[in-house]
Amino acid sequence: MAPSDQTVLQFSPSSTSVSAKVHPLVIFNICDCYVRRPDQAERVIGTLLGSVLPDGTIDIRNSYVVPHNESSDQVALDIDYHHNMLSSHQKVNPKEVIVGWFSTGFGVTGGSALIHEFYSREVANPVHLTVDTGFTNWEASIKAFVSVNLSLGDQQLAAQFQEIPLDLRMVEAERIGFDILKSTSVDKLPTDMEGMEATMKRLLALIDDTYKYVDDVVEGRVAPDNTIGRFISDSVSSIPKISPPAFDKLVNDSLQDQLLLLYLSSITRTQLSLAEKLNTAAQIL
Repeated sequence: MAPSDQTVLQFSPSSTSVSAKVHPLVIFNICDCYVRRPDQAERVIGTLLGSVLPDGTIDIRNSYVVPHNESSDQVALDIDYHHNMLSSHQKVNPKEVIVGWFSTGFGVTGGSALIHEFYSREVANPVHLTVDTGFTNWEASIKAFVSVNLSLGDQQLAAQFQEIPLDLRMVEAERIGFDILKSTSVDKLPTDMEGMEATMKRLLALIDDTYKYVDDVVEGRVAPDNTIGRFISDSVSSIPKISPPAFDKLVNDSLQDQLLLLYLSSITRTQLSLAEKLNTAAQIL
């Protein structure tokens, strides 16, 4: 039997090493746009701005919503609005360029390919960020995708969305706000003292998890990981050596400063309220 040529069906490997990093401001902005969406809109979409870091990581730092109309078989974007918003943003931050687009909802939908095709003409290899604004089970499902081409020989047949690693890093103040956002319904925002209490509880939980991991490694119940070991060692060595009485004094002094600030702010609010009422009464008389 004579050998015959074979055509291989394969995915393009050009995007397999891409990763992304998103700032919390982007997530807050997307959730705010979702709350303010038109009544008939099921989701919101928009443009992601940022830059590409030297190591190839896509750094997503800003975003804005783009009005659109969507049906089962087509999507209409307001391209003029998109370009005007891009021009306005770049006047403030010239270094921020288009790196992709976002949509609310859980995962990729049927119209995502059409929108991704448009952004592919705006920038090479755009990132598609999806944010589950429903916060199912009080968890935020935030994922990033890139488009990978499926080809048969030299002929491109289709494109597939492939999930890429996504890093969401927050400082403690941003973490507290994000936790409130995930709860979807709160009576009031936490005070500084309540935020500090929540932070201390989270810190104690992390210390307990670390202690349990170290104990399991020592007892042989868990295989040691050199990377985790070095990270724990660096964290422990960064803690200053301070005696318990000195540490208690430092915490108490900081706590007293916080209480003093709260007291002064309360007096200021009361004085402003009284001044406003006296001013109103003087105008009436």
